Amino acid sequence: MEAKKKKISIIGSTGSIGTQALEVIERLQDKFEIIALAGGSNTDLLKQQAQKFRPKFVYAAKPFSIAGIKTVETLEDICSNKENDIILVAVSGKIGLKPTLTAIENGIDIALANKETLVMAGDIVMKKARENGVKIVPVDSEHCAIHQCIKDISQVEKLIITASGGPFLHKTLEDMKNATVEQALAHPRWHMGKKITVDSATLMNKGLEIIEAHHLFGFDYDKIDVVVHPQSIVHSAIEYVDGSVIAQLGLPSMHIPIQYAITYPERFEGIKSKSFSFADIARLDFEKPDFEKFPCVKLAYAAGKTGGTATVCLNAANEEAVFAFLNGKIKLYNIYEITRTMIARHTVITNPTVEEIFATDESVRMQTREYINEITHS
Repeated sequence: MEAKKKKISIIGSTGSIGTQALEVIERLQDKFEIIALAGGSNTDLLKQQAQKFRPKFVYAAKPFSIAGIKTVETLEDICSNKENDIILVAVSGKIGLKPTLTAIENGIDIALANKETLVMAGDIVMKKARENGVKIVPVDSEHCAIHQCIKDISQVEKLIITASGGPFLHKTLEDMKNATVEQALAHPRWHMGKKITVDSATLMNKGLEIIEAHHLFGFDYDKIDVVVHPQSIVHSAIEYVDGSVIAQLGLPSMHIPIQYAITYPERFEGIKSKSFSFADIARLDFEKPDFEKFPCVKLAYAAGKTGGTATVCLNAANEEAVFAFLNGKIKLYNIYEITRTMIARHTVITNPTVEEIFATDESVRMQTREYINEITHS
């Protein structure tokens, strides 16, 4: 008897995660049926994907028509379709939050590759997931690693998130302060979008992952550690109450965590499946992060502990500052200084609604842009 195919939709199919997910699905095409694809401004690529994979529905920023494929008007239309077994949320930014909540309310499992969903509204999202019996399987390599390591979460003492250290790991603070955009985008291990690559350079990416881990696994911030591991072979680890440490290892490739997330709880031979050689790797290095050089991590810990809209402010201010850096308006180190200033000015809402979260996000972004204009024209 032929195994039933898992029905999947991909929100953000034209981005880095979405395109790699389709490569995974093409390799495992007998395991999946694609219900819908949703893309942004890259309409040409989305059209190619739709012609190749023949989903039932597409969502596009600029609608187009392909015979036999229906166009939907919103991402929520895709995420309310109960035909889906799982939805991969692979868009970047706050646009991922409402579709994720819609899918959860409809009892559809989530493969989550959108940081903002949990950084902005982790309490709300995880509560709704519990109420609706929905599984949220993380796609981020670090959280995916932790997910794979945990057998009985009640016996876990600590989460250990690894960080590559980015392009400035062995550079001085002065080097960072004078870094060009090109230098910040020259990540030694991963090929990602520009925004997340800059976040990796400042280690804000790791700060956001700490907040995500807190929500995904329900751990206090004091029990979430970060360790710098430049080879990016150990993707993260956990320590049990008896002192045993379990780590997940693998070559740096997003195909592996994407495949794990969408096939969970099963495993199959995939694109990057091959025998792992410790001898070829030869050595694994670890060191404590330098919080003086990478103060964004401390900022994220503090915002996470404060809770409420503090993390919304952190995310929005950082994102606007990163865009300003990419556009040549500010220096790399200004990202931290701007984000710190906006958090200091922010009045926290302790238990915000989704509407208050979006209103805060919009307000902080506007204030951050105004502040950037002030400091760059003074």
